[in-house]
Amino acid sequence: MNRIFHARIAAGQYLFVILAGTIAVYGLWEKNILVAVLFMLLLVVSIEKLIHTTYTVTTDNKLSLFFGRFSRGKEIPLKDITSVERASSMRIGRFAVMRYVLIRYGEGKCVALLPVKEEEFIRLLEQRISR
Repeated sequence: MNRIFHARIAAGQYLFVILAGTIAVYGLWEKNILVAVLFMLLLVVSIEKLIHTTYTVTTDNKLSLFFGRFSRGKEIPLKDITSVERASSMRIGRFAVMRYVLIRYGEGKCVALLPVKEEEFIRLLEQRISR
């Protein structure tokens, strides 16, 4: 059975959507239609990507990454994955700015993912890789 994990939305992504929305409204308010339309399109694409990003562990031993309708997805065979670890960006004391799951695969390739249920995602990947 395929197992689907949805992506978590980070604080920086919320800030980006708020900023782009503010600039779009400002463009409408000032009757600068080019800026307004450009930032509205940017909002549509970014919100679509935030809502529809999923990570699927398939029954045929692949990790399928889907980043929304406007982006190209990626498939990683589980046999190519060399490590799965929890990582964080800049740390301030005990607190990290952003936590993510780092997956290394192939020759020096890696991808950072933000699943909602990190523990379950890591546990499932490690179980499927060890088979």
